[in-house]
Amino acid sequence: MSSMSASEITRLQVCLRRLLGSPELTVNPPPRAGLSVEVAVKGEIIGTVHRDEDEGEISYALHITILEEDLPAETNPARARR
Repeated sequence: MSSMSASEITRLQVCLRRLLGSPELTVNPPPRAGLSVEVAVKGEIIGTVHRDEDEGEISYALHITILEEDLPAETNPARARR
């Protein structure tokens, strides 16, 4: 995993806000070297972004974690069992 510059983090934030339609999304630099860049919405961390460089090409992978407890309640339990 490669570290990201402040410019990359800002550019990622602009890109993710546009792609995901969330102006309240923030991409936060890690508090210290070696930790992941975090993605948050309204201050709640929803995932991480990892930078990869391979043969001169740079890509970014967004990993979003959704806890089961954050899902809405089932509206029709019988249908969910299918």
